[in-house]
Amino acid sequence: MRIVLFAGIGLTVLALLVLVHRWLWVRLVRDTTRPGAAARRIGTALAFALPLLSVAALTAGRAGAPFWLQQSVAWPGYMWLAVLLYLSLAMAVAEPVRAFLLRRKPGTEPVTPALSVTPALSATPAPPAPPAQPAEAPAAAPEPAPAPAPGGATRRQFVARAVGGAAALAATATVAHGTYGVLRGPRVKRVQVPLAKLPRAAHGFRIAVVSDIHLGPILGRAHTTRIVETVNRTQPDLIAIVGDLVDGSVHDLGPAAEPLRRLSARHGAYFVTGNHEYFSGAQQWVDHVRELGLTPLENARRALPYFDLAGVNDVAGETEGHGPDFTAALGDRDPARTAVLMAHQPVVIHDAVRHGVDLQLSGHTHGGQLWPGNYLAELANPTVAGLERYGDTQLYVSRGAGAWGPPVRVGAPSDITVVELASYQA
Repeated sequence: MRIVLFAGIGLTVLALLVLVHRWLWVRLVRDTTRPGAAARRIGTALAFALPLLSVAALTAGRAGAPFWLQQSVAWPGYMWLAVLLYLSLAMAVAEPVRAFLLRRKPGTEPVTPALSVTPALSATPAPPAPPAQPAEAPAAAPEPAPAPAPGGATRRQFVARAVGGAAALAATATVAHGTYGVLRGPRVKRVQVPLAKLPRAAHGFRIAVVSDIHLGPILGRAHTTRIVETVNRTQPDLIAIVGDLVDGSVHDLGPAAEPLRRLSARHGAYFVTGNHEYFSGAQQWVDHVRELGLTPLENARRALPYFDLAGVNDVAGETEGHGPDFTAALGDRDPARTAVLMAHQPVVIHDAVRHGVDLQLSGHTHGGQLWPGNYLAELANPTVAGLERYGDTQLYVSRGAGAWGPPVRVGAPSDITVVELASYQA
């Protein structure tokens, strides 16, 4: 049943992509070029090649393609997906503008002159006029040719080029700015969270929350290095990596993850799985991050000097029999102590509330990553980004330090959050 559902969704998405590319080809290629022109041939070729590259980027890793091939198709394929989104939005906004500019000018409609009737002769019908001789018939006035626009293009082509060019420029500038934000590295965000049961000695305890790094064919070792250096500069007491570290195997991405070995915090660095780890060999990555000096919390808990730190596996692990187990992680703890939970997806917040968790740290949503994706993320997650309260439990959701798919963020900048715990007794 699940396979049939995914197949149906896949076919629907594929059909939508075909229709969108067809529409963009009409507006940006057919309407702006002459038949047989080199520009039309190039545009038509790109209309086929770019979506194929996008499909290849999405499927190469799952299909077991060599990593060099994944890297080769990832940049053009994923970047086109981002450009496609904003180009489609820009062209949709431009449609009424295009229609307005191409409307028929007032006064150009042919006007039939009214026949005048002389009152004195109105009672007597006029004799029929003799048939006109073909040779003497006035020649019909030829239809005026469309006024050429600058560069020899027709008015319709000129409008299509102006509107399409403006839309393409807006889309490209948006994607370029969003790409720069990702490749520059995440910014540090600071949030203070007061906890009722936290002892006074723990007031000001700093947890660096890192989520959704998404090492893969695009974001590699340099991206990890930027994150490690940023985290270490905050001088945290504890580091919490809350899932989606990678999009690929240890064999391909082990070198990219190597800088994690340099993470430094007084109470250590901890890791829980995200859904993407289960697409990439979760157990191998759990073992590997342990070799890098991180402590995996697989439905487990650590008693720290001032509070309990627990972690649960991601819900995607249920397909492998390794899903979240709140009883194992929290069932026998002292309820008088503060409990901080690391869980990749915000959707488990209701389980956290039932088990008396004081603070849950999550990621997964990317804050929507590409506007207006935040509205879609709201449909599937209780909180998309930031701090919210659910009963006696507070939930903090990071936007993440990387990006999935296109290395682009629009309206949802990447971040590393330093959560500062505050005691009511301080």
